[in-house]
Amino acid sequence: MEHGLAGDPGWAGVLEASALGMMMRESLFLYPLANLVHLLGLSLLIAPIGLLDLRLLGFGRVVSVPDASRLLTPWTAAGLFLLIASGLMLFSADAGPLVATDVFQLKMLLLALNLANVAVFRFLWRGHLQDWDRRPPLIGRLQAVLSLAGWLLIGSLGRLIAYG
Repeated sequence: MEHGLAGDPGWAGVLEASALGMMMRESLFLYPLANLVHLLGLSLLIAPIGLLDLRLLGFGRVVSVPDASRLLTPWTAAGLFLLIASGLMLFSADAGPLVATDVFQLKMLLLALNLANVAVFRFLWRGHLQDWDRRPPLIGRLQAVLSLAGWLLIGSLGRLIAYG
């Protein structure tokens, strides 16, 4: 099987032809293990960010927004780290063909947009989360809705890559 983009390996072809790409394709256990770690990362990201977004939207008012953020954000970060590390490993096995698919490109675009939303959210609201318990701002609630929908869509697109 020929790997990489025909005629022009580009960055995806270089990654695919790398030692990592070759290990991922040739190892009996490495690809399935990376897939399991990716699923664990997805769970560790989706569950806490989903709970935090729902809290930002007004659910679970028994827990303050600052406490929810302090409790759930480290789990979300751990999940994101596992997703990125294992995703790079999985991608390296077949990067050339994958990078050309619409599903993968949409997933990466949404990932970039969601990470930008996280950065903007942190910039805008970091010092004001205690105010959310009294009066959550409309723009912040919109960001929470976009975050929740975006992460669920990214996870769904990731599962669909195998069928594309």
